[in-house]
Amino acid sequence: MTTETHQKVNADHRKRNAYLYIRQSTPRQVLENTESTKRQYGLRERALALGWSPEQIVVIDRDLGQSASVTDREGFQRLVADVGMGRAGIVLGLEVSRLARNSAEWHRLLEICALTETLILDEDGIYDPSNFNDGLLLGIKGTMSEAELHLIKARMRGGVLNKAKRGELAIPLPIGLAYDAQEQVILDPDRQVQQSVQLLFATFRRTGSACATVRSFREQGVLFPRRPRSGPGKGQLFWVALTHSHVIQILRSPRYAGAFAYGRTRVRRKMDGRGHSTAVRQPREKWHTLLLHAHPGYIEWEEYEENLRRLRENAKVQGGDRHNSPPREGVALLQGLVLCGICGKRMTPRYQVRGEHLVSIYLCQQQTSERAESPCQRILGTGIDTAIGKLLLEAVAPVALEVALAVQQELQARGQEADRLRKTQVERARYEADLAQRRYMQADPANRLVVDTLEADWNSKLRALLEAQQEYERQGAADRGLLSQEQQTRILALATDFPKLWGNPNTPDRERKRMVRLLLEDVTLLKRQEITAHVRFKGGVVKTITLPLPLNGWQKFRTNPEVLQEVDRLLDGHTGQEIADILNHRGLRPGKTDRFNRDIINRIQKDHGLKSRYDRLRARGMLTRNEIAQLLAITEQTVHKWWKHGLLLRHDYTDKGDCLYEHPGLHAPVKRPGLKLAARRRVLGLDANPAKEVQCEA
Repeated sequence: MTTETHQKVNADHRKRNAYLYIRQSTPRQVLENTESTKRQYGLRERALALGWSPEQIVVIDRDLGQSASVTDREGFQRLVADVGMGRAGIVLGLEVSRLARNSAEWHRLLEICALTETLILDEDGIYDPSNFNDGLLLGIKGTMSEAELHLIKARMRGGVLNKAKRGELAIPLPIGLAYDAQEQVILDPDRQVQQSVQLLFATFRRTGSACATVRSFREQGVLFPRRPRSGPGKGQLFWVALTHSHVIQILRSPRYAGAFAYGRTRVRRKMDGRGHSTAVRQPREKWHTLLLHAHPGYIEWEEYEENLRRLRENAKVQGGDRHNSPPREGVALLQGLVLCGICGKRMTPRYQVRGEHLVSIYLCQQQTSERAESPCQRILGTGIDTAIGKLLLEAVAPVALEVALAVQQELQARGQEADRLRKTQVERARYEADLAQRRYMQADPANRLVVDTLEADWNSKLRALLEAQQEYERQGAADRGLLSQEQQTRILALATDFPKLWGNPNTPDRERKRMVRLLLEDVTLLKRQEITAHVRFKGGVVKTITLPLPLNGWQKFRTNPEVLQEVDRLLDGHTGQEIADILNHRGLRPGKTDRFNRDIINRIQKDHGLKSRYDRLRARGMLTRNEIAQLLAITEQTVHKWWKHGLLLRHDYTDKGDCLYEHPGLHAPVKRPGLKLAARRRVLGLDANPAKEVQCEA
C-alpha cells in the first residue's frame, strides 16, 4: 500500500465506521462461486490494516443473490443512507460492479461520498470522490461496469434471437403441448389433456364467446388441465375449473395453431420507483419471429385468425368505436349490427320503459363522446326490428329443416364429446385409486408411519373416484334428458315452421339475435323523411327496406279524423253516451283506451271546437221549458205533462235529462177544460209513448 494511499486516510475518516458491502448477482453464484464471496469478506483485513477497529467495521451482506441492476436493494439503500448521514468514513467493495451496475445509482453514491468526504476502496486502491481525478476515474469505472453488463446481456440476447429465428428456442409450452426426448414439440401424450383442449376449441367455435365456453364447461361438469410453471406443484398435472382468462390465453396463443412465435410481448419498467416491470403485448408486425407449421397443433392457422377476429368483435369497446358484442338479453334485435348511415360508425342500443313495455332505441353517439355534440341519429328500434324479422322469415323459411337437422346433430356430437371426457376423468381417478392401493399393499405393515400415510392417500383417491363416478352419472342422465326422443321431435316440428319458432314468446331475445347473426352482416340505417334500412346478408346480398317515421306520442294518441267527422255528424241527433255506444258497436277505438264513453265524446267535442248538441238544437229553433210555457201561456209543470202525454215533442241534449222542446207551430195545443189529456191524444192521433229520440244507429 503506497504512502499516497495512506495519506488519503486521516483521523477524521477513522472516527467514522468502515462499511463493507458484499453482493453476488444470483443465488446460484452464492452457492457455487464461493471464492468470490470469500474475497469480498477478506476486505475486512484491509480495513483493519488502515486503522479501523473491528467494532467500527459494518458488514452489509443483505444483497447476496440480487443483481446490481435492481434499484430496490435493501442493503445498498442502507449504505447510501448511512453515507448521507455522515456515519461512514470509507466504503469497501471488491470492485465497482459489486456496488452498482447502473450509472444512476453509482453516480448518486459518488456525489454523496464527495459531500460527506467518504472514501471508496476496491482492489486497485483508495479513492477520494471529492478529488477531481479520483472522481473521474471512479465515473469511468462505473460506466465500464454498466457497459460490461450490457455486453453480457447483448451476447445472451443474440444467442436467444438466433435460436428463435430458426424456431429452435426452447420456451415454456402451453397446456396440451410438450417436448419429447429430442426437444421437439408434440401434442401432450395424455389423451384426456388432448381431448380437453380440442373440446375448448370446438365449444368456442360453436358459441363464439369465451364466457359461453366457460359456462358450457361448468354446466357439463368438465374440468380442464393445468401444469403450474412454479410453486410446490411445478410441472404436475392438475384438473381445475376452466376460467375466462385461461380461455383467452389459449385462444390468443399461436402455438395451438402449430406456429412458433417469439417477441409477442415486450417488458417495460413501471414508474413506481421499485424497478418493477410489466409485459406489454405487441402487434403482430412487431413480433421478432413467426414460423407457421413449425410443429403439430390443434387448429389450423385460418381458424386461429378467425378466433382472434371473434375476440375483437366480442370486446364491448375498442378505442373510440363500438364493435360487435356478444348477443345479450336486451330486446334490441340488431344489437352490434347497426351502422349509422351518416357517419358510418356503430350505433349502440339503448332502452326505455314506455308504459309497461321495454323499447329499444338505436343511438349513434360517436359525435357525443368525442366532440360533445348531438347524436347523429336516434331511431326507435321497434318498427325496424319487426321489419327485419319479417325479412328473415322470408329468407329462412326454405332452409329451416336443414338448419334444425344440423342443430340436432351438433347437440348429439356435443353430448358424446362431453361424455367421453367425463369417462376419461373416471378412468383416471380409478387408475390413481388402484395405484394408491398397490402402494399401500406393498408397504411393510410394521412401518406404521409409512402405512398410515399411504392408507390416507388411498382413501383420498377412493373419495375422488366416487365423486367422479357420481358426476359422470349425473351429467349422463342430464344429457339423456337433453336428447330425448320427445325433444328431438319438438326440434323437427319447430324447424318445419320457422315463423312459429321466431314468434314464440318463450324464445329468448338472445337466441333471436344469434339467428340474426347467422344470416346478417350488418344493417345501415338512415333517417330522413322516412327510415331507410340497407340490410347486408352474409353472402353479400343487399336488400333495402323503407319504413315510415315512428309517430310521436301526441300523434299516436290523437283522435282519428274519420272518428272526428263521425262524432260531428252524430251530434245532430244523439247525446254523448248514445254516440259512444254507436262508435263502440262499429268497432272504432279512441286514441289511448279501448272503448268510447260519454266523457271522451264531450272532451272530443270541446278540444276540437265542435258545435255542441245544445247549440245545434237551438239553431233548429227549439225552446227551453220556460220559453215554451210562456208561448203557450201555461206553467212549466203543464209543459212536462203535455210532453208526457204526447202533446209536445222534446229532444235531450245531455244524458242527464236536459232537453229542448220543438216549436208547436200553427196548431199549438191549448187548454180545454173538461177534456182529459188521454182523450186529446187520441183525437190528435199521437203515439202513446213520449216523443223522445233515443234510437241507436247500427
